[in-house]
Amino acid sequence: MSSFHLEIVTPERKFFEGDVETVIVKTPEGEMGILKDHEPAVVTIDTGIIRILVDGQWKEAAVTQGFMEVTHQKTIALVDTAEWPEEININRAKEAKARAEERLQQQLALIEHLRSQAALARALARLKVTKNK
Repeated sequence: MSSFHLEIVTPERKFFEGDVETVIVKTPEGEMGILKDHEPAVVTIDTGIIRILVDGQWKEAAVTQGFMEVTHQKTIALVDTAEWPEEININRAKEAKARAEERLQQQLALIEHLRSQAALARALARLKVTKNK
């Protein structure tokens, strides 16, 4: 399988850089897969899991929202945060999930409701990438 260059960048660090065979990200319209020679595009990334096929092995990471630019030369994902499974504190993610679910049961102002939904999505992505629901 042919490969292409991928960079995943957060405000704090270059999370990943290397040649990959496939990238799958969550977008507002659903999952999107990128292969070598994909048509140039700019897409919105939703909070969730990014899957990367490197040398025939799948790697997964939890990411929060951002953008991805696909060109003929390379693909760059700019996300707020990105974490490998081993970087995630499972107990902290479970606590964040419980707090967000509790807050969503309350009558909140719209902005607080949206923040709670975002917190829940982050916690669920972290737990999913660690295979710990």
